[in-house]
Amino acid sequence: MADLHHSLWNADVAPDSYTPANTPYLGVLFEQYKLCVETADRVSARRGAANTFFLSLNSAIATAMVGGLGPRPGRVSVWLLLAGLLILVGQCAAWYLMVRSYRQLNTAKWAVIGAFEKRLPAYAYSRAEWTELGEGEDWRRYVPLTRLEQWVPPLFVAAYLVGFLALAWAP
Repeated sequence: MADLHHSLWNADVAPDSYTPANTPYLGVLFEQYKLCVETADRVSARRGAANTFFLSLNSAIATAMVGGLGPRPGRVSVWLLLAGLLILVGQCAAWYLMVRSYRQLNTAKWAVIGAFEKRLPAYAYSRAEWTELGEGEDWRRYVPLTRLEQWVPPLFVAAYLVGFLALAWAP
């Protein structure tokens, strides 16, 4: 937190450096705070769009593969199936890493928002909302979305592995 404090606040600008003729210090601070909250929300929206993209891509590829196998899947080359499996697993790995990256980015953004709230009258997000949600520790109150969405790519990989094994040894 000390590093965040050092990297966030400009030592050349202090509350008393603003005069009544200028914008009040708290006004400027609040505008920056609102911008930080807005960009954190945008990251969440981008994460949702990325998840939609990968879910659609997985569904399309899996459908095309199953549909392309025809009535006798056992006649498809194991090497062709393996190539498809590797592509799908690689794409799921990229999906997982993107989810992880978005989670890390938002964690940093919310830490900055919390630091801003230390200079504002209320701790709306960093304390009040998070406390109300049980800090994500009680699954009956709140389960953070990133904890759920991180499981989707590995579940697809498991399904692909089962499908590969079933097709590879189909009669």
